[in-house]
Amino acid sequence: MKVILLERVEGRGALGDTVNVKDGFARNFLLPMGKALRATEANLKVFEGQRADIVARNETAKEAASQSGASLDGNAYVMIRQAGETGQLYGSVSGRDVADAIVAEGGKVDRSQVVLDKPIKMLGVHEVKLKLHAEVTVTVTINIARSADEAERQARGENVIASQYDEDKAFAEEQAKDMLEGGAGSHDVDFGADR
Repeated sequence: MKVILLERVEGRGALGDTVNVKDGFARNFLLPMGKALRATEANLKVFEGQRADIVARNETAKEAASQSGASLDGNAYVMIRQAGETGQLYGSVSGRDVADAIVAEGGKVDRSQVVLDKPIKMLGVHEVKLKLHAEVTVTVTINIARSADEAERQARGENVIASQYDEDKAFAEEQAKDMLEGGAGSHDVDFGADR
């Protein structure tokens, strides 16, 4: 289907371009979201007549997104989640969860603006992109931890999973050493002497 783009669409074209796209993409995304018009003679005339207004509206939206993005860019957000010993989350963190965390801290972002290639399934510090406008993208940091203390340690750069493994290993070695030095089996008792 031929459409006229009303804003820049990544991988397709810039504002005012007439491009061929798949029918489903046009019907399900571009047209309902107001990002394009069908490329008919009537729509071409309407677009050319309103081109200056559309460009001005796009610039205003871009400027608003840039201002909003300046307050969000580089911010860090902490999310407390349950996870196993290996750092695998019980569940995953989706775009909706990221958007909710940002909104809870006073930011203004919609879940459709969060760009995640796949859900986050591990503890740690993750960089997440926010696409606030077709031409404005910012990055925030999401710190996923089991507790606030663990989140602080991760923010300092510590690998909490490796640290936990090292602590458990040291504790097990200490327990084994105690058992050999004076723990189990250290009593000199002759069970056959009383018979």
